[in-house]
Order: sequence, then C-alpha cells, then structure tokens
Amino acid sequence: MNQEHMEIGVDSFIAATVDPVADRAVDPAKHLSELLEAITLADEVGLDVFGIGEHHRREFLDSAPTVILAAAAARTRRIRLTSAVTVLSAADPVRVFQEFATLDLLSNGRAEIVAGRGSFIEAFPLFGLELEDYDSLFAEKLDLLLNIRANTHVHWSGKHRAPLTGQGVYPRPLQDPLPVWLGVGGTPGSFIRAGTLGLPLMVAIIGGEPHRFRPLIDRYRWTGRRAGHSPDQLKVGIHSLGYVADSAAKAADEFFPGYARSFSEIGKERGWPPVTRAQFDALLGPTGALLVGDPETVADKILRVHESLGGISRLTFQMSVADLPHAKLMRAIELLGTRVAPLVRRALASATPAASSTKSERAA
Repeated sequence: MNQEHMEIGVDSFIAATVDPVADRAVDPAKHLSELLEAITLADEVGLDVFGIGEHHRREFLDSAPTVILAAAAARTRRIRLTSAVTVLSAADPVRVFQEFATLDLLSNGRAEIVAGRGSFIEAFPLFGLELEDYDSLFAEKLDLLLNIRANTHVHWSGKHRAPLTGQGVYPRPLQDPLPVWLGVGGTPGSFIRAGTLGLPLMVAIIGGEPHRFRPLIDRYRWTGRRAGHSPDQLKVGIHSLGYVADSAAKAADEFFPGYARSFSEIGKERGWPPVTRAQFDALLGPTGALLVGDPETVADKILRVHESLGGISRLTFQMSVADLPHAKLMRAIELLGTRVAPLVRRALASATPAASSTKSERAA
C-alpha cells in the first residue's frame, strides 16, 4: 500500500527535571518556554504536526495541553496542533470539545484530538473517578464527544454523567468535523472500536517490533470496511520513541541515558527490571521499535515501518522521554524537518523501496 504523503511530526510530554527534596519540577517556566521554541522550529522546518500529551504527575508539565497548544497556535502558521493523548476517561467531553474548538478557531483550523485512556492511572483518583470503571468511562465519553462533534444541540444520556437534553455546545470549530483520532496501545478491542466508529487510529509503539502490530491494524481496517467506512477515513498513525542526530552512534549515546532512566523508573511501578544498553541496542535494529539514528537510518526505518504495516498516514516522534538538553532536541527537530521528512516524502512519491531511495541520497 503506497501513498504519496506521510505526515511527520513530534509529540512531547514535556518531561521535567524533578527536585526530589522539594518534590517539584525544576525551572518549569523555562521548560515551557523552550517547548514553545521547539514547536515554532518544527513549524519553520516544515514538520506536519506537533502533539502535547496529558499527564498528572510531577515529572511532566503537560496536565493542561490545550493551554500549551493555544500558546503555540499564536506562534505558528502551518503545523497541525494535537493532543497526544487527551485522557478522555477522566475529562468532561463537553469541556474537551469546547477547548479544542476554541483552539481550532485560534489556529485557523489546525486543531486535532487524539482521544485515549492514557497509560497511567493517576487521573482517576485526582478527578474522583473509580478505576474499575476504566473502560465504560472511556466508551461512554467517546460516544458523547462524537455526538457533540456531530450536533450543536445534544440529546444524550449515560451512566457516568448527567444527561444533555438539547443544550447547545459552543463554540463550533472551523473544521467540520473537528478531527478526532483514537489513541490505542495493544488492546485488540480498541482497534475494533476505532474501526467500528470509522475513526483514524493512532498507535503507540514504544517497544518490541512494529510489524507485530500488523494483525491488529488489519483487524481495524477490516472492521472499518465492514462497518461501511471509506478507506480514506481509516487512517493509521504511529507514535514512536525516536531521536535524530548527525551520526547514528551519537544519536544512540545521547538518547540512551535518559531513556533508560525513564523506563527504569516506570519499571519500578510496573514490575519491570532496569533497562540495559543491550536491550536498547536491540531496539535500534532494522525491525526494532526505536527510531534512533542519523537521518538516513531513521528515514529507512520509517519506510520499513510504513511497508510492514500496510501503509501509515502519520508518524510522530516522542523524544521527551530521554530528557535531552534543549539544544540537542532543537537539532533533532531541525534534522527531522530538513533531512528525514524530505527523504521519506521523496521515497513515497516515487514508490521507491526504502533502501535504494536513501542510498541514492547518500551517494548524492
């Protein structure tokens, strides 16, 4: 499955340096200022999309993503601005829609929602919700969000929220419909849900081998076609951990320390052993999940993922997990926009296999 254009962008969780004694982020205002510089650069170098995650933990600064995206909207002209993901289970869909509709107006039609359940659970007690309602909360709130998207005056009732009996939800966005993607991990039911609803799919692939997701993506496409949705609606995006530097060795050496620290910390909560360099290096291989290397290596790998998954419409890099110095992150964004994205676009436009395309670029 070939297509002429793949959107390439960046997602950020705005990882913060934490002072363990004071139990709070160090220089949060500086982190956010640097983030806005990064989004502005991504726009300037021609990347297609920038996403902001949503977490409610001390090591991240992204608990209010629409506020950050609105600040970015004022500084950018072309790049699409999205969540990565909106934790819909713990939010009021009316407010989510209002905020993103407002962002859409501020950005002149560049806002998108990636709705998901989130990979952490801290939002549930924070907002007074029961964790055992994890899936029913999400299913119900997604239904309401899509109802609001389709209708200005909403008639809806459910288990977890007071009914709406024809109230209007304002403002309305510039885009009609406002794009809503479904963010998923590896749960088969989530892929089937996205296909049934005809929503584009954003798959987080942070470990293992991307090609192993092919059966789930095939099930999504099959379910969507069976439900009567056009192939144009059934887009697939990939959210990947990645980083680009001037050489492959430099990229690996710069990305590994922060990556290992982040995943070892998460592992303490989830019962995983600490991350080793050998495990990391294995994920750098041709079929591994990490998109880390020099521009040609990363472009090759993106095209390999595209081919192995039957064609993808969007790929976003999550680099903030490695807690990189600002200058290195800015260089990576520059390389993504000026080197990686053009290599991928040219290869797809000419339907040239990944290797021959980028080898010819190297020879040039």
